[in-house]
Amino acid sequence: MIKHLLLLLGIVIIMGLQAVSQTNARKTYCNPIDIDYTYMSHYRSKNNVSYRSGADPAVINFKGKFFMFVTRSHGYWMSEDMSNWHFVRPQNWYFNGCNAPAAAVKDEKVLVYGDPSGRGAIIETDNPELGDWKTNYAVLNPPGGIQDPDIFVDDDGKVYLYEESSNKWPIRGVELDPENYYILKGDETDLFKLTPDQHGWERFGQDHKSDIDPYIEGPWMVKHNDIYYLEYGAPGTQWNVYADGVYTSKSPLGPFEYAPYNPISYKPGGFLKGSGHGSIVKDNDGNYWHFSTMAISVNYKFERRIAMYPAGFEANGQMYVNTAYGDYPHFLPEVDTENHKDRFTRWMLLSKGKKVSTNSILSGVKRNVVDEHEVGYMLEQEAPNYGVEMINDENIRTLWVAENNSDSLFVEIDLGRPMTVNAIQVNFQDFNANIFGKPDTIRQQFIIQTSNDRIHWGMAVDYSHNQNDQPHAYVELKTPILARYVKFSNVYFPNQYLAIGELRVFGNGNGKTPKTPKHFKAVRQTDERNADISWDSVDEAMGYVLYWGISADKMNNSVMIYDENSYELRALNKGQEYFLQVEAFNESGISKRSDVLFIE
Repeated sequence: MIKHLLLLLGIVIIMGLQAVSQTNARKTYCNPIDIDYTYMSHYRSKNNVSYRSGADPAVINFKGKFFMFVTRSHGYWMSEDMSNWHFVRPQNWYFNGCNAPAAAVKDEKVLVYGDPSGRGAIIETDNPELGDWKTNYAVLNPPGGIQDPDIFVDDDGKVYLYEESSNKWPIRGVELDPENYYILKGDETDLFKLTPDQHGWERFGQDHKSDIDPYIEGPWMVKHNDIYYLEYGAPGTQWNVYADGVYTSKSPLGPFEYAPYNPISYKPGGFLKGSGHGSIVKDNDGNYWHFSTMAISVNYKFERRIAMYPAGFEANGQMYVNTAYGDYPHFLPEVDTENHKDRFTRWMLLSKGKKVSTNSILSGVKRNVVDEHEVGYMLEQEAPNYGVEMINDENIRTLWVAENNSDSLFVEIDLGRPMTVNAIQVNFQDFNANIFGKPDTIRQQFIIQTSNDRIHWGMAVDYSHNQNDQPHAYVELKTPILARYVKFSNVYFPNQYLAIGELRVFGNGNGKTPKTPKHFKAVRQTDERNADISWDSVDEAMGYVLYWGISADKMNNSVMIYDENSYELRALNKGQEYFLQVEAFNESGISKRSDVLFIE
């Protein structure tokens, strides 16, 4: 009787509501950030492979508005709420797009440095929404050039430059002269370099399993309570373990001390992985947010996306970036939460591994990519399987590809039983695309319907007239829908082949939450950078989240693990003690965490 009433209620809801969220009414977001990522064109003459990318975000707060500068994007983005990002086509800009740009605010102006040549002048404007950038023509040209720069303006008005992207050279710093065209005041100072023989997370490759020398890059300075925190990215942007660490100092040019709780921003598991080469910015309520780079690396090793995570400082000064459930829906800055560190909505993933069907699957077409896996600089390509089961396997590197881009294409997911749907994310992908640069005509148009019986369908998302470019279209429903079936129908797609990396449904499964994993074990290997972690499988669990840190009340690092009940943790620092916990999750919620383990 109860099941029958729930079924009727679901039909009433889906038939009676147009549950389509307007972008300006969102209270949540879901990584990767849904912006109109630029199609890369600076490698076109070499390989002619078309792919989108967004990486190395430098985000600043200028007069209450947020500006995000991104590698090779032919412009930048502006937002008033960190939800709706609008692309700015500046009046003046780098012809080849800026590379790993620096951005800062000084004297009511925005400063930017990102000349792709590694040698150029700082540019500035007092109106970044218009983008009338001006230069003083004073070319900064230290030995070796400038790579991955960061500009830091201290409280006393002094300006500093930090830079490097290399698997040979260290992070460097130097003071600039704001009264003399921002030229360097003396020579650069070597600050620190990677020591992967001591720091496990600094090792190169997928899961830190490569012998290639790792890269240090992407510095970003933050000052908090008179302590200088200099972030840096490692070990390589194309890997799942791309992360940020931090050194601290009482002076902007050091000496710097390695933070024992490193890495600070680390996301090696889940749907979209990586969280390195980032920046930290304060919102208008004084809370910190970390923007960072995530890796797809299929069409090319530098195929990337951008994420944002809650960040901040513990009472003892420890910096943190919370990436737990980092590609599930989170509350935006404007939403008051009891704890800024924890903004997870508890809308769980409903779609993973569920039965799916479609009316079109491409076969016999080779994917046009730049493949460097044989020389160790990217993962081997996935098998050429474009089947519909790839659309909900929680792997951004696999994708469903249709035979064309017609308006008759559909995909249907059976959730297995009626579940509460709160949000949907459609992650479009590029398969043998032929787009380069920044056309203003790109858009994706589709509808999503829901049902409980496959007879009566209601509209959940109507993007049939969408005029925005939303490659990771995230739609928060105005009103939750009780539904068993979710159907995506294509209306318009700009590339020859409709390709979707993942169709994700979030909400609550209305079932039992999983039990706490038992027999949680952690054994440090002879190589102290590694530890073998295991626990008993939980029957009703979809996956697990493992937490660790250097104190029991600050386990700020985490990894999401689907389906497995063990994990080799290879991100530890030699000589450092750790505390660990694990929890299970499924469509209906999260278990209590296990007891805390301690390993020396």
